[in-house]
Amino acid sequence: MKASEKITGNQLSFLLFTFIISTNLLTVPSFMVMFSMQDAWLSALLAPVTGIVSILVMIELAKRYPGQTLTQYCSKILGNGLGKLVAANYVYYWFVSITTITMQHTGFISTLLLPKSPVLIISLTFLVVCGLAAHLGIEVIARSNEFLTMLLLVFFVPLLILTVKEANFNEIKPILSDGLFPVLRGAVNPAGGFMNQVFILGWLLPYLNQLKAARKVSFIALSGISLISVSIVMLTIMIFGPLTGKLTYSFLSVVQYIGIEGSFERLEAIAVSTWVIGCFVKVSVSMFIFSLCVSQLFELRNYRSMIFPLTLLSLVGSVWIFRNSAELLNYLAFTFPLLAFMNQSLIPLLLLLIDSMRKKMKRSLFQ
Repeated sequence: MKASEKITGNQLSFLLFTFIISTNLLTVPSFMVMFSMQDAWLSALLAPVTGIVSILVMIELAKRYPGQTLTQYCSKILGNGLGKLVAANYVYYWFVSITTITMQHTGFISTLLLPKSPVLIISLTFLVVCGLAAHLGIEVIARSNEFLTMLLLVFFVPLLILTVKEANFNEIKPILSDGLFPVLRGAVNPAGGFMNQVFILGWLLPYLNQLKAARKVSFIALSGISLISVSIVMLTIMIFGPLTGKLTYSFLSVVQYIGIEGSFERLEAIAVSTWVIGCFVKVSVSMFIFSLCVSQLFELRNYRSMIFPLTLLSLVGSVWIFRNSAELLNYLAFTFPLLAFMNQSLIPLLLLLIDSMRKKMKRSLFQ
């Protein structure tokens, strides 16, 4: 497969950054505090290790199978039958991912902005816009995301600075009071699951105009994600302490707490804007990958023909998979990390190991 659309290294870096940080902004601190308490910021420091492994694995596979996505070269590594099963598994994974993000976004918007609007209408309008972006292609999404990411940072970084004056360093003490295990658990569970989403490189690298730049830009993106994630978690704990684990949108509560009296108040509008921008980019990229997976599984020529029906399917999933927000939060805290580990870490790593063993056996046979 030769990708006709192309993105630059900087665009790839911005896509990775926005894709991961969008859902980390408001929800991840509370999940991490559930496992690590006041040491959650240490978990945020350890979590990028899984992302480093994913970057190295996905780039190595892309070098061995240039111009092909993960759902294509898994059939060449595992054989047609088993490869199709893995590809079908990723179709299901992206379907659940899109519906989960959509339900998160819908719950957020209906709770804070549009409490009287039907949930179905909020989900529909959101998915239609994301579907249109996916139909335009990854090149258009990447170009628009360059501007949107800079806008997100211009809005969000000042919020981080404003929180510093309200922070209480004593809230993160004592450090490692319960040992290292809770920290590792916090890093492996929600933080590791979200941070390891750099595995989207498996579908984006074929569209990169210079593959040799992939490692550099990916690590730059991961560094930025890690810096902001650690800052968010640490500042949230310093302001709310143990209460962080009980808040659904913990950093939003931080933003509502801060402000410059008489000058800037109701700053949560900025946090809401960054959430909407991030979710739009994340679901647009996910819809693009979802349609790619389906079209490549069934060997269709054009992925765009699948976007409209898949958008409708995602709409059905967003109101059907989880009955309420409690089920969604339970899934994100306990089920998603296991699903993420299998799909984002284990399967790509096994593909690389199997491919390396096959190549080694072939060399030994012909020597």
